Amino acid sequence: QLVPVEALVKAVKSRNKLTMADCSCLDDARRALAAGVDFVGTTLSGYVGGPEPEDPDIALIAQMRTLTPYVIAEGRIRSPEQAAAAARAGACAVVVGSAITRTEHVTSWFHQAISEAYAARGTQTVLGPTVLGIDIGGTKTMAALVSGGKVIEDMIVPTAREAGPDAWLASLAQSTSAWSSRFSRIGIAVTGLVHDGRWSALNPATLGIPDGYPLVERASAVFGKPVCAFNDAQAAAWGEYKFGAGQGRDIVFLTISTGIGGGIVCNGRLLSGLAGHFGLIRGLSADQAPLEDSTSGRWIASQALKAGFKADAADVFGRALKGEAWADAIVSRSASRVATLCRDIQMMFDPKSIVIGGSIGLADGYLDRVRAHLGEVPPRLSSNLVAAKLAGHAGVIGVADLAEWAR
Repeated sequence: QLVPVEALVKAVKSRNKLTMADCSCLDDARRALAAGVDFVGTTLSGYVGGPEPEDPDIALIAQMRTLTPYVIAEGRIRSPEQAAAAARAGACAVVVGSAITRTEHVTSWFHQAISEAYAARGTQTVLGPTVLGIDIGGTKTMAALVSGGKVIEDMIVPTAREAGPDAWLASLAQSTSAWSSRFSRIGIAVTGLVHDGRWSALNPATLGIPDGYPLVERASAVFGKPVCAFNDAQAAAWGEYKFGAGQGRDIVFLTISTGIGGGIVCNGRLLSGLAGHFGLIRGLSADQAPLEDSTSGRWIASQALKAGFKADAADVFGRALKGEAWADAIVSRSASRVATLCRDIQMMFDPKSIVIGGSIGLADGYLDRVRAHLGEVPPRLSSNLVAAKLAGHAGVIGVADLAEWAR
């Protein structure tokens, strides 16, 4: 039940307590003080619509100080220098939150600042231990030497679907043999479910493998080095969270391509197991088929064929951009379903960002279509959709970092 601010203030003061109002702007502070509030804070500045700023709102602190000496500075204060600036602007008290309580945030701030400084210098730096990252996909497999979130060298080989995982591992070991002295650990990202080092297919149409295949055990034997394994979209989510579009903040990652996969990073921790397998959600389709069967690249190509055109997803996008109505309608339906999924994800997890990747997700104009379908959603319920930054390297970068942390 909504209660007027004046009534709340009166109730609190009747018990001889002080009151504080979280404000987003100077007008909020004026209204709060007129209602009899004792302290005003900058807590909500930057959080009531639009992109979230990086720095504290020092200007608002100074403006509030012209109204009252009882201003509390709060929000995005990450360093002693920023805290001192808030005090100099007139704050009577300074609140520091994540910079003390959320070590994963602090780590990401330092990592980003140092990386940008080295990039500006343009000099070669020592990145740290090198890990072999492997991403086994339905049509191709990528192997890369990764250090400190950077790909040093990579290669792509076809995935011989009919050969099976034993043959894939043997082929990879042979293909990367020239690198064997350059890495100490291996991280493998695969489609499907990984549990206790065993690999199972959730959608055999993507890549058929024996159920419960002992991936970590077999790979360790073939390469002779420690191995860890993760779902490919979860690994990509971690890569984007730590080194890409996530910028060290909680995200949900969606990859939309041949199928749909995803990963969730919550409170700085990657959720494993079944978490993030959004393509297998069935509630959004009328026939209760998996969502990816009515949204992904495979579906787009099948709809083109039904419309009388033999075209893959890339061709359909090209024709949509040329204004062909049948192609535009197919792409729009796919984007609409992804928009509904993003809205549901926002309600379930409330991530800072939903990062969109994959060949369909990053296709020209697709993300704008998804945003357009979310246009009528109230700002507080809307999703901050951002394009993935690591592209095809997200999986190998993420799984390499996870392998290093697993040592």
